[in-house]
Amino acid sequence: MSLILTEIKNRVGFITLNSEATLNSLNLSMIEALTTVIETWKTSEEVACIFIQGAGEKALCAGGDVRQLYDNIIAQRAIDPTQVPAGCFDFFAKEYALNYAIHTYPKPIIVWGHGIVMGGGIGVMVGASHRIVTERSKLAMPEITIGLFADVGATWFLNRMPSAYGVYLGLTGARLDAADCRFLGLADYYMESTEKQSVIDALVGMKWSDAIEKQVDELLATIAKKYVVAASQAAEHQAFISHFEGVTTLGEFRTVLNNYTPKDSWIEAGLQSFEKGSPSSAHIIFRQLKEGKDYTLAQVFQTELNLACQCCIHPDFAEGVRALLVDKDQSPKWQPATLEDVTDGWVDSYFTPLWTKENHVLKNLGKTE
Repeated sequence: MSLILTEIKNRVGFITLNSEATLNSLNLSMIEALTTVIETWKTSEEVACIFIQGAGEKALCAGGDVRQLYDNIIAQRAIDPTQVPAGCFDFFAKEYALNYAIHTYPKPIIVWGHGIVMGGGIGVMVGASHRIVTERSKLAMPEITIGLFADVGATWFLNRMPSAYGVYLGLTGARLDAADCRFLGLADYYMESTEKQSVIDALVGMKWSDAIEKQVDELLATIAKKYVVAASQAAEHQAFISHFEGVTTLGEFRTVLNNYTPKDSWIEAGLQSFEKGSPSSAHIIFRQLKEGKDYTLAQVFQTELNLACQCCIHPDFAEGVRALLVDKDQSPKWQPATLEDVTDGWVDSYFTPLWTKENHVLKNLGKTE
């Protein structure tokens, strides 16, 4: 079974992430195949725009195949725990290069963000030019719960959210629905999922001109204007989120989160996720977002690759995956165990460069060929 299905109809390139049993989670083979397709179509006269969807009705993409990354880490630890597992390096380097390619693609990319869209799925969706969410869209960046960090370009898109929503979402992995995504700039259009075939039929029936992006804009806007998105929970919590705007340390963030009253279910869920998550992840996410505010898109993916590979050397990522997906005991033993136990030196070690700028595998991002 092919994990990526492709088809071209009337200059519309259709891509389906085809692993319904795993909620279309990305593995290395899928990333490589997806990269090959969009690179081929970039200069092809046969393709005017691209439409990306997930197989089935449950998910566009529930993230990356972290279980495979876990296996790579455990195997590498038996050989030399100080070295980045080759499989992990390949996965993250190629995933981030793909994310960058989507962000900078010269043709319209339409993403049908229906169902679960998490982690690596957000990486596929957020950089696209035309992002559609539905009544069943559920987005999140829950990496703190597995000892990772908000990646796939989150340094870029979280820092571009209003108020302090970016740091809050990065540190809590709060779940977002369609209304939240529209409010926070993660999606461009809301429509009911029953409109999917209408969108596809209209694209396939389009008489393409030279103004392809305008045609796609007008088509999707015409369909979306039939619908009014519901109230956003995130928007309704603006007063709460504003309390984090002046926060300069992780300790201050925690104090505000714990002391804020009254706490409703949305705030309580964020608090519980933060407190149960990896203390190391909390520290590196906070620093990542603070240091990366002014990074170029290329710098974002270059620095995130270093962080991702460092997470594969440090203990918490594998431990988080073990607790969630391997032993499934839901009781990760974080090292260090508390926020207070994490030293500045420990945080620095995550940010220690693994390569020089000259030999960084993503060094050519953003450079014209």
